[in-house]
Amino acid sequence: MEHLQAYNRKLLANILPVHVAEHFLASDKHADELYHEQCEFVCVMFASIPNFSEFYVELEGNNEGVECLRVLNEIIADFDELLEEERFRYVEKIKSTGATYMAASGLTRSTCDMKNYRHVSAMADYALRIREQLNEVNEHSFNNFKIRIGINIGPVVAGVIGARKPQYDIWGNAVNVASRMDSTGILDHIQVTQEMYQILHAKGYPLTCRGSIKVKGKGEMVTYFLNGYSTRPQNTPTSVSGDSSIGGATPATPTTPVPAPTS
Repeated sequence: MEHLQAYNRKLLANILPVHVAEHFLASDKHADELYHEQCEFVCVMFASIPNFSEFYVELEGNNEGVECLRVLNEIIADFDELLEEERFRYVEKIKSTGATYMAASGLTRSTCDMKNYRHVSAMADYALRIREQLNEVNEHSFNNFKIRIGINIGPVVAGVIGARKPQYDIWGNAVNVASRMDSTGILDHIQVTQEMYQILHAKGYPLTCRGSIKVKGKGEMVTYFLNGYSTRPQNTPTSVSGDSSIGGATPATPTTPVPAPTS
């Protein structure tokens, strides 16, 4: 019986985040009970490879597209494997759809660090790391895939939907804006919102102000590019002053022209 429970736990953990799997495995929970949770300060990342669609072709020479999918599977699997590293324990994969990868950090009390913002640092570092990983894939596969990443932070609703093949997902304005940060972004760049900038800047990350861009459903937004890793220790309290919404800094004045979005 214990062996069966352990097997079920492992199987469910491959479908759902561990904390959600534990919720359903609890003996006092009903199978038809809706799982949902309000999460107040979650980092959401969308990372897409826009030029994969140009790479994918169905020809006899590549087994009708199977070889193209094999490359995509390698990329997604590499991104998944990075999450096994201790430094990325705050980050949870949400899903991958086609050549777009979605992840979030700060979804539980144990991973939402409102003192040192380590879940914010973890997401920033993860975005930088998957960009590096894609470059490594390009080197050994002789491809030229380009990644485009967008990150936002804010409240979300997390839940599991579906009776058959249940799926964990997150919803909210913060998710929509993160998606827009990707879709309005620039290839090989990591675009973040003002709210993300306020925290990352205070933690010593190098950022460049892109300027004001038009974002569907939001109007004009000032956004920033994350350029690299922080050189400061990440285990010390972070003081961010200014905007009362998250204790942020005063918006920076754009110093560079606004590049056109890359589709």
